[in-house]
Amino acid sequence: MIRLILAPDTIGPVSRGHPWVYASGVTERAPVGEPVQLMDGRGKAVAFGLADDGDIAVRVLGRHAMPIPRLIAERLASATALRRQVLPPDTSAHRLINGAGDGLPGVVIDRYGSVLVLRLYSKAWVPWLDPLVAAISSLEGVATVLRRYGVRNVDGRSGIELLHGPTAPEPLIVTEAGLRFLVRPGTGQKTGLFLDQREHRMRVASLANGLDLGNLFGYTGGFSVHAAAAGARRITTVDIAPDALEDAKDNFRLNGLDPDAHAFVCTDAFQWEPEAPMPLVVSDPPSLSHGKKADARARIAYRDLATRTGRMVAPGGILATASCTARLSGQAWEEAIRTGVRKAGRWAWLWRANEPPDHPVALGHPEGRYLKFALLHKRS
Repeated sequence: MIRLILAPDTIGPVSRGHPWVYASGVTERAPVGEPVQLMDGRGKAVAFGLADDGDIAVRVLGRHAMPIPRLIAERLASATALRRQVLPPDTSAHRLINGAGDGLPGVVIDRYGSVLVLRLYSKAWVPWLDPLVAAISSLEGVATVLRRYGVRNVDGRSGIELLHGPTAPEPLIVTEAGLRFLVRPGTGQKTGLFLDQREHRMRVASLANGLDLGNLFGYTGGFSVHAAAAGARRITTVDIAPDALEDAKDNFRLNGLDPDAHAFVCTDAFQWEPEAPMPLVVSDPPSLSHGKKADARARIAYRDLATRTGRMVAPGGILATASCTARLSGQAWEEAIRTGVRKAGRWAWLWRANEPPDHPVALGHPEGRYLKFALLHKRS
């Protein structure tokens, strides 16, 4: 195994479980995908991992070296057992591998029933694709393994590829806490469904009985379907993508809910205004920052959006707001929300949350925390 010497200031983070070694943290590089032993300046082993490309030189896999195929199989088995413990009943769609949180940094696997969708966020895993697919396809109940492309600096292409088993139908139908949803792994956002908002959809539903609800950036209606099934009176789902709204209507029908009893508005959610304030508003925008220079603009955008959506909430009502912008810390995001809603009334934090249990984040990897979600109560 190739040995790489760590820079002194990199030894501490790696020892504490950080899954990345930046290019400045090693004295030399190794071929992409090669297993490497990471050493301190005295020749003592600190950790091992896979050599990567670009700014990240090594994806750290653990303290003690082991054969990569065995490591993959063991960590898939461990992740599978964990999901049995943490998922709500009657749920066939979930994240099976969440990168470093499951000990496979740079690997994401989403499960939709018998169909598993793989995304690689690191070139280090490309040489190990065959062992990955072999381990994934051997899991209980797996029929099809797909690879979803579109990761910048890794794939060089978009679309989807069949890696194992029969071709999967599109759309698929999956269950989430007893509700049914369409999933399009080949064309939908992410790998087909925003799995990380599951518990938040359920939380909003618990508040929705008898209320009118506005769901901004509604995509295929996840929040809307949960709220309707819980007895919401009338839901307005707003999204700029007409195809997503058609799927949202189909999701209503899949669950025995009449879409004609609700409203679906195809427009830019940043510009939409309700006819009157509503008792419950959901705002789940796409990521608003894609680089260091965009961070300040993202904070301003979240602040201004919080002002707009806050004004949509009737006195005594609730705003559910979220951010998937990884570059923006939870503290910075909360400050943007706090500053924004102050212009729209008097508020209290009601509930705050982050990633759900099937999206674990390694303790030594604060960069892995990306999802922010909050309920705010507008005082009368």
